[in-house]
Amino acid sequence: MMKNQQHELPAAGLSRQLSVAPMMDWTDRHCRFFHRLFAPRALLYTEMVTTGALQHGEHPRHLDFEDVEHPIALQLGGSEPQALVMAAKLGERWGYDEINLNCGCPSERVLKGAFGACLMAEPQTVADGVKAMRDAVSLPVTVKHRIGIDKVVEYSFVRDFVGTVRDAGCTTFIVHARNAILKGLSPRENREIPPLRYEVATQLKRDFPDCEIVLNGGLDQVGQIAGLLGLDGAPTPPDTAILDGVMIGREAYHRPEVLAELSQLFWPGEPVLSDEQIIDAMTEYAARRVAAGDTIRSITRHMLGFGTGRRGSRRWRQMMSDPKLLAPNDPGLFRRAWASIEQDRQAA
Repeated sequence: MMKNQQHELPAAGLSRQLSVAPMMDWTDRHCRFFHRLFAPRALLYTEMVTTGALQHGEHPRHLDFEDVEHPIALQLGGSEPQALVMAAKLGERWGYDEINLNCGCPSERVLKGAFGACLMAEPQTVADGVKAMRDAVSLPVTVKHRIGIDKVVEYSFVRDFVGTVRDAGCTTFIVHARNAILKGLSPRENREIPPLRYEVATQLKRDFPDCEIVLNGGLDQVGQIAGLLGLDGAPTPPDTAILDGVMIGREAYHRPEVLAELSQLFWPGEPVLSDEQIIDAMTEYAARRVAAGDTIRSITRHMLGFGTGRRGSRRWRQMMSDPKLLAPNDPGLFRRAWASIEQDRQAA
């Protein structure tokens, strides 16, 4: 069913202090529901949805989400202004809170589809698409990008890209602080091999102080993040540019508790759910989704990192991925698995 009802954003509005990165094959609706339990005010992103998929595919399959996922952004892949406008209008009709344009995906297939990181070489094309979307919808239109492509490491490249797109009205840039190697590295290697250069994002904030600059890439320590955002209590030199937010990627997937830790850093007054409350919420959610035709496996795969580093986490992963236990499609598995590892912890 199309989302068209009104909703209220958190009291502070659409905050980008903390967001969870769009990750292909990972941040589907089940993953986002799970992550929301850890961070009530974080901005969640969909997987990248191409304009072609929305032109030729089933809209509900690509766009449906639960109201509890707000605030939520729709990330689009594409470059043709008319197609982007069509997709952005759909996103607005469905009730999304932001439209984000992907200019950072390093997959070789983006070259054929003319979307993703290759668009950084065509800043005016990106600017045209951003302007067309901004003229067509009332939602914020943001851009996620890399700091360079292939062997281009000069700061002027990303500076000019941001400047051109800013002139089209975009004021929020999510900066994945690595280059994208379009040929020769897989998407996974592109997340690990090109060196992180956080200083580039900081320089962008200096050069574009009127823009919101959100940092992405390799962030996994709360203390590190607090320092980057000036939240560690240390005095900040007058000429230091403080970034506006962080976007967490793989760490949120492999250790979702980091979202609760960061939520407390940014919003100390927000309640923190207990492990048992999270299990109960996911059990009830799974029951609804199974009734709608989804499988338990499609949900449990996003929960394997729950409790990572604690006693019983290995047993949890085993039970939540055991084909025999998943076969009955019974949401009660969540509570049985948690009870099993709790018994082990108490016996230790």
